[in-house]
Amino acid sequence: MVDRRTFSPRAGDIKRDWYIVDADGLTLGRLASVIAQVLRGKNKPTYAPHMDMGDFVIVVNAERIQVTGNKETEKFYYKHSGYPGGLRATMLRDVRARFPERILKSAVKGMLPRNTLGEAQLSKLKVYAGSDHPHAAQQPKPLPL
Repeated sequence: MVDRRTFSPRAGDIKRDWYIVDADGLTLGRLASVIAQVLRGKNKPTYAPHMDMGDFVIVVNAERIQVTGNKETEKFYYKHSGYPGGLRATMLRDVRARFPERILKSAVKGMLPRNTLGEAQLSKLKVYAGSDHPHAAQQPKPLPL
């Protein structure tokens, strides 16, 4: 008799790997979509949409990530204080100058679910502006792009 039950992973079945990406010269949106898939675990055959199956991703050289077109001056990041007239808009080039990690982190965040599962998946993303990172003990493998 053939066993036709659907496989549903348990918390003990999850094996998390560590990947590292050098963002130098890579395009923002294309890199963010690959990272979002790995954080969700969609690159694994045991993917389940209701569980956090993803791996850890370390991104170095985030300050050297590329954008196409005129996004450097025409793309804005918005935040609101909650008070009337409290909308603040910041250009991409200004965000890159002060907080280069936020550019990639916000792009990946927009590609993840808007719930606690998405927050848990985003917490596995480690972004660093320079080429140094404190995760050498995890022995990260290069992420195939």
